[in-house]
Amino acid sequence: MDVSNIASLASSMAQQRTSNEVALTVFKKAMDIQSTTATTLLDAIPKVSLPANIGQNVNTTA
Repeated sequence: MDVSNIASLASSMAQQRTSNEVALTVFKKAMDIQSTTATTLLDAIPKVSLPANIGQNVNTTA
């Protein structure tokens, strides 16, 4: 194997590693943004107080 091939392979591997790290960082940032958005939407839902008897029984006949 030629020395220049080894250097080229090492350079290619370093570029791929950098590319993977950038992709992972972007993915993590996107997940953080989605998490923040979901939390904001859930917090925006108004709190409703229902009477105590609602939601206690399930109608199994339709």
